[in-house]
Amino acid sequence: MPKRVYQARADELRPRLVQLQLGLKQAPFKVLLIIAGPEGAGRGSLLNTLAEWLDPRGVETFSYHPPTDNERAHPHQWRFWRSLPGIGRIGLYAGSWYTETLREEARNQRALRHVAEEAERIRDFEKLLVDGGTLIIKVWLHLSKEAQGRRLRTLRADPATAWRVTEEDWHHHRIYERMARTSQLIRTKTDRPGARWHIIDAEDERARDLAVGRLLLARFEQQRRRMARLPKASVSKASTKSLKPSGLKRLQALMLDQDLSEKDYGTLREKWLGRLNRSVRLARAAGRSIVLAFEGWDAAGKGGAIRRLTSALDPRDYSVIPVAKPTEEEKHAHYLWRFWRDIPRNGRVAIFDRSWYGRVLVERVEGFCREAEWRRAYEEINDFEQQLTEHGTIVLKYWLHVSHEEQLRRFRDREAAPHKRHKLNAEDWRNRRKRAAYEVAVGDMLALTDRPGAPWHLVPADNKRFARLEVLRSASRQIDRVLGL
Repeated sequence: MPKRVYQARADELRPRLVQLQLGLKQAPFKVLLIIAGPEGAGRGSLLNTLAEWLDPRGVETFSYHPPTDNERAHPHQWRFWRSLPGIGRIGLYAGSWYTETLREEARNQRALRHVAEEAERIRDFEKLLVDGGTLIIKVWLHLSKEAQGRRLRTLRADPATAWRVTEEDWHHHRIYERMARTSQLIRTKTDRPGARWHIIDAEDERARDLAVGRLLLARFEQQRRRMARLPKASVSKASTKSLKPSGLKRLQALMLDQDLSEKDYGTLREKWLGRLNRSVRLARAAGRSIVLAFEGWDAAGKGGAIRRLTSALDPRDYSVIPVAKPTEEEKHAHYLWRFWRDIPRNGRVAIFDRSWYGRVLVERVEGFCREAEWRRAYEEINDFEQQLTEHGTIVLKYWLHVSHEEQLRRFRDREAAPHKRHKLNAEDWRNRRKRAAYEVAVGDMLALTDRPGAPWHLVPADNKRFARLEVLRSASRQIDRVLGL
């Protein structure tokens, strides 16, 4: 493309891209533009051009290098979740979750089966983002082996650009055919609605840049029209109907009339505090992180159970994350984003006082999300927890269950005690009136997210001493079981 033609078309395109950014500020989604392709295809120069065309205040650029020690100490996708841009912003990815897969294949040829498995994990991750409203635009810059060789030699011949050509680039050139087959497999596995691959010829740099700019505009307009057609979130009749009655039956069959004397509790508490301390130290020595998620009725005793549990731990090794209503920043991200940020590194413990299960509990019952969103959340949560356990994280999940009568007694005690009154508010009373709907939601949660690697522990909590001891016992036993003790 002649420079004169390119300049005229670029001058026409640039104001339209700026208008796109202005429109994006009012749109309920974010944009991820992923640029991939062989070495020498011009990913860097393309991103530089886009950075010139766009307003930099609404753009973030990401390039992933081999993971650091801290990143390796977390589940694989932790670093990608942490760097997602917020709603109304554009993320430009020179390197992405595809980069390390291709680099690893180049360094050490792996069976295509392993590459396909990694591609399926990427596909699931992108589906999660797309379903959450993210616009993903994936561009593969095609460059033939001959064109790649010419470009690398041209760059090397110029002293000003010679540093950009590395031995790794030449290695990729030598194994071009193998990398092309691997790339084709990955694109095939990850090409799905909402995250399609767009192949763009990269030999003519000017035509390449214009094609990507136009693609960005076209996909943005498609996404804006799609989002405008979505219904607003509202309380759905389906939210009060059980999806899988076995979970509700399990909840209602729980024996709540457990008893434990203060004397017996004191003796057993010391025993199980010691056992839990030993279990956590062994997990730390094995490089295993631990995640505990506490859910339960208002006034069920989650705070007291957490305080007793942490008394067995070294304060330097754990953190307690109280989960409240999402902030404005968190509302502008995928609902799992704020939990990914707090996933502990190897050897540490994170305790969530309420958790990601708010999606299928309060958000479902109160109508804070659409029915389609909470229905697909069960699978999303299972995938999230599976990623944790595959990394080696030990996941413990608790539902503290109290009877309707015991909860009322505790509410009235809180009202009568000045030092406890702050624990009770109008929302607690409103939630109590919706207990039947919440029981159905809890039952579905138990039935649809109870997995061998992350089982639910149902704790009878009418007797606080029994509940606190049961948390200590079950935590120690599950950690030991996962460690093979």
